[in-house]
Amino acid sequence: MFRFFENLIDPYCSYAETDTPPTRLWPFLREYSKPFKTVFVLTALMSVVVAAIEVGLIYYMGRVVDIMSGTPAEVWETYGTELILVGLFILVLRPVLQLLDVMLLNNAILPNFGTLIRWRAHKHVLRQSVGWFENDFAGRIANRIMQTPPAAGEVIFQVFDAITFSLAYLVGAAVLLMVADVRLMLPLAIWFALYALLVVWTVRRVGPASQASSDARSTVTGRVVDAYSNIHSVKMFAHHDHELTYARDAIEDTRKTFQAEMRIFTIMDAALVTLNGMLIVGVVGWAVMLWMQGSASVGVVAAATALTLRLNAMTGWIMWALTSFFRQLGVVAEGMETIAQPIDLVDAANAQPLRLTRGEIELRNLSHHYGREGGGLDGINLLIRPGEKIGLIGRSGAGKSTLVKLLLRFYDAEKGQILIDGQDIRTVTQDSLRLNIGMVQQDSALMHRSVRDNLLYGRPDATEEDMIAAAKQAQAHDFILDLQDPQGRRGYDAHVGERGVKLSGGQRQRVTLARVILKDAPILILDEATSALDSEVEAAIQETLYGMMQGKTVIAIAHRLSTIAQMDRILVMDQGRIVEEGSHDALLQAQGLYAQLWARQSGGFLNIEAAE
Repeated sequence: MFRFFENLIDPYCSYAETDTPPTRLWPFLREYSKPFKTVFVLTALMSVVVAAIEVGLIYYMGRVVDIMSGTPAEVWETYGTELILVGLFILVLRPVLQLLDVMLLNNAILPNFGTLIRWRAHKHVLRQSVGWFENDFAGRIANRIMQTPPAAGEVIFQVFDAITFSLAYLVGAAVLLMVADVRLMLPLAIWFALYALLVVWTVRRVGPASQASSDARSTVTGRVVDAYSNIHSVKMFAHHDHELTYARDAIEDTRKTFQAEMRIFTIMDAALVTLNGMLIVGVVGWAVMLWMQGSASVGVVAAATALTLRLNAMTGWIMWALTSFFRQLGVVAEGMETIAQPIDLVDAANAQPLRLTRGEIELRNLSHHYGREGGGLDGINLLIRPGEKIGLIGRSGAGKSTLVKLLLRFYDAEKGQILIDGQDIRTVTQDSLRLNIGMVQQDSALMHRSVRDNLLYGRPDATEEDMIAAAKQAQAHDFILDLQDPQGRRGYDAHVGERGVKLSGGQRQRVTLARVILKDAPILILDEATSALDSEVEAAIQETLYGMMQGKTVIAIAHRLSTIAQMDRILVMDQGRIVEEGSHDALLQAQGLYAQLWARQSGGFLNIEAAE
């Protein structure tokens, strides 16, 4: 039975993906709720039925009081069958209806609704560009992905468990009092008007206060995760106290926003107690007065008393449910600042997979300044022939990394074009573009997974033999076999820790090299590929690097000029432009910037005789 309700909705069902999801709260929730439409209607109907039964039982308790005016024998003879049927209804049918209501909400909706939002939100965020991620804390993004689904689930829970139920209950209570004596409606109506005013006052303040608290909590999470992710820097610079102060500022802001939120609830509670006292005195007192005048039976007084006491108990719950509803809406609204942002870098409407036949790369008047006036690239024109090996050097900030990011389409160029085999990369799918480019980065971060998972990231369908061969090529196989993590996993099954922290820099670099070897893409980018290797390992792996380059179009960025001295052509960049171009020997003879950089390098950075 549980499985039936749990499988009523598939949270991973197909849907029409959009680059611009709704940015307003209710359209956002409505979009995510589409698969639940039928279940929502059934759940609302069951909430009304359950509320009607509750009010009906109170009415019937009043009737029981009235029919007990006769002798026991007379009561049993006249009402025995009725009492037995009502008893059976309470024992059998009522639990069945209540169970149906609970299972629709608890088993069909709540687990699947949160899962659906988390899945779709994560899927949407993963499509964002690298630049989008660079503008926020990873911790805050993750926090919003994690806290928005349960908040949205709580919103749905309160809609059906409290709001729908309570509205149906209030309507039923009004009908019950009107049937007993229409004058009993007056104190209930006055109370309800004052109660509605209190609700409006509360929810208008709770929503913004809750959103402020949620945003403050996300900031705390972002700062804490930032410190944990960079714990080596924290320890190395002895900035323990600095990080505590940095976190404390955000934690204190969270405390203040939460205090402001809690003040609203304290005022609400005080006002609610006063209103409920007015309800009890007004309805029960009036019912007693009507009884004293002979206008109402004892059963009416009993039903009115039971009803007001029940409403007294419910009002606090309803108010908390409503405030929780709007608090969670605030959390959802805060989460939407991340998960409802439009995708800022998308495939063209009719984008086709990249057809790479030769590996020719052409840059036409390429400029990109990240929205600023300076920095980046400025009017680059370049043709890299198929299979050509290009070395790219320049001072920090010269534009080398920007060129690579544009080639991978991590950003769209502000001006100009990049063509691969004559195809503008903005007209092909991003996935097909990046599948055809292998890259070894200077920052050789790994996934917090096994060595095997990290290697197969290059080519998931590779065989075990292919994977091991790539590791051997990158001089990584031997040290991998010696690995063991705290859980006892060994070799290729050992986990490497967050960002590969359990491996040395050189080991991480060799694993990333092996991953790119396994990918075997026709275009290869080496961004300081040997920066983390000691001279001995670098010398051993140079042959591997040159082997990787065979038959590929290569762009190699390096500060160690010895690693690119044997490239077909070397480009020297400065202030976003290509200022020198030629072979190693030609650039040395030109006595320009390259010759200056070459002259400054010595010792372990290069072997001049070997390079020349």
